[in-house]
Parts: sequence; structure tokens; C-alpha cells
Amino acid sequence: MPIVQMHLIQGYDGDTKRRLGEAVTDAIGAVIAAPPEAVTVMISEHAGEDYMRGRMHRSPAPALPDPCAIVRAYLAEMEARALDAARARLGEGFTMRFPSVAPMTMLEELIDWSRPRYRFVKKTIEAVDLAPAPGTASANAIVYVTGTLHGEWPDGTPFEGIRFIDRFELTDGLITRQDVWNDIAEERP
Repeated sequence: MPIVQMHLIQGYDGDTKRRLGEAVTDAIGAVIAAPPEAVTVMISEHAGEDYMRGRMHRSPAPALPDPCAIVRAYLAEMEARALDAARARLGEGFTMRFPSVAPMTMLEELIDWSRPRYRFVKKTIEAVDLAPAPGTASANAIVYVTGTLHGEWPDGTPFEGIRFIDRFELTDGLITRQDVWNDIAEERP
């Protein structure tokens, strides 16, 4: 089965190397019918003085934060209405898109728009999936979050089990786009 030998300049922490090894394993599994336990990834590290490119010694590029962790934190902050914390996770040009609504660029727009739709809504997350964004200048990673919504309609009646899927684009560790699809319009009384 596949064996991958990876060379890195010293300086990356264990979590970054683990994430890198998992991403390479997943990429191989998307192309070759190899289960993860059949893929071997070996990482060799080299001191900066032992690594040259273009006749110059190089330093390692900074590791990007985990996109799935960023999205989970953002969603938790939005539910808690910790808007300043959520806003700090947004990149330049951030847009949110919902079906049949003009794109929104500020979190307050979302809150104002949702006020007549429901009293509150929370997400039960069933899956968070990371997809690389190869060849795009606009994003480093794409994260899909799926699950169900629960909360209260404006009159206080509870609801639950409404399907949703959110798609996030992240650039350099910041969320630059959020696309939202759910069945609230079909379930609303």
C-alpha cells in the first residue's frame, strides 16, 4: 500500500504534523482504494541550516490553525451571541448567503433578518468535514457542517429535527464565506 515520505524544516509542533499526516492519508484514500490503516506517512525533519532553496536557508512557513476547530468555535460563539468573538474569526470580504436572501456581510444583519423567523435556534452538529481548496486563490480550506436545528418559533412553540448544512470557506485561518441551507422555511408554521 502507499508509503509517503515527507520532508519538513524543523519547527512544526506535533499537532500540526498529525494534521498534515491525516490530510495526506485522506488525500490518498480519495484517489486510491487504500484504507487509512494501509497508508504509511513518514515525516523527516531537517534543521534550517540543512535546508536551502534558491541558494538561501529557509524557515518553515507558519502552520494554519485547524479550520474545523475555527468553524466549531464560530458556531458556538454565534449561538451564545458572543458577536465580538465570532467577528474576530471573519476575514476581509466575509459574506453569508441564505436561500432567497441577498448576501449579508455583517453578523448583525443575520440577527435582524432571523428575528421574525424564530426566537432562537441551536445546532446539533452531526458531522464536520474538511475539504482542501486546491487551485483557488480565495480559500485555503472548505468546511462542511451538517446536522439538525432546534429552538423556538416566534410564538414560543419549540421545534427540532430540522436539517441544515453550512459550507464555510477559510483563508489564512479566517472565515471568508458561509453558505447556509436548511429546511426551516418548509417546517415553519
